[in-house]
Amino acid sequence: MTATREQRLLEAFATLADTLVAGYHVVDLLQNLVDTTQDVLEVTAVGLLLADETGSLDLVASTSEESRLVEVMQLGADAGPCIECFRSTGIVSLADIRQAPDEWAEFRESALEQGFLSVYAIPLRLRETTIGAMNLFSDTAGELGEHDIRAAQALADVATIGILQERALRASDAVREQLQLALNSRVLIEQAKGMLAYTHDVSMNEAFGLLRNYARRNQLSLAEVAQALVHRTLII
Repeated sequence: MTATREQRLLEAFATLADTLVAGYHVVDLLQNLVDTTQDVLEVTAVGLLLADETGSLDLVASTSEESRLVEVMQLGADAGPCIECFRSTGIVSLADIRQAPDEWAEFRESALEQGFLSVYAIPLRLRETTIGAMNLFSDTAGELGEHDIRAAQALADVATIGILQERALRASDAVREQLQLALNSRVLIEQAKGMLAYTHDVSMNEAFGLLRNYARRNQLSLAEVAQALVHRTLII
């Protein structure tokens, strides 16, 4: 029996809540967030940018190589809907990427090249604190429905609360350490993806699938598996 959209959304919240336990890893939490958002809202791809201790954004999670490349292009150009979303702390909608403003030209060209035609950027925020932004890409032009926007923001809010717990808000050093750990871990994951793509002669998307599936089967974090691969103490 196929689960309804509402059932999948409830399961998504339950899964995210389950990660908010002692010892959870930020990268796994955020990768779960983008995977869940793509599945439940049926968008083409999702990417997430997180701010480091200096306020600079970096890519931490994505559902595809295509969305990763577009996010990297935004970062390089320091312009695009996700950058604007983080700075304004509000949702940024671009129903037709072909109509993007001139200052987003590099983002527009990169997104169209990867097959995306619309994007919604959702802030990761809690009260006055914004720690990143999540991009929802679609290969068709058009507005995202109101209920989908609310669901995406609610999913992002759950993940944000998981990172910025009250004790972390009271101790900024703990927040910075947690965010920096996520960014450092992502570097290892990208290195591991490259190694798997080379050794298995597969695409970067397929390489990430191998990495993620191994981590899930063995109940390990993505960072743990990536570190073992990079240090050559594990072969997949």
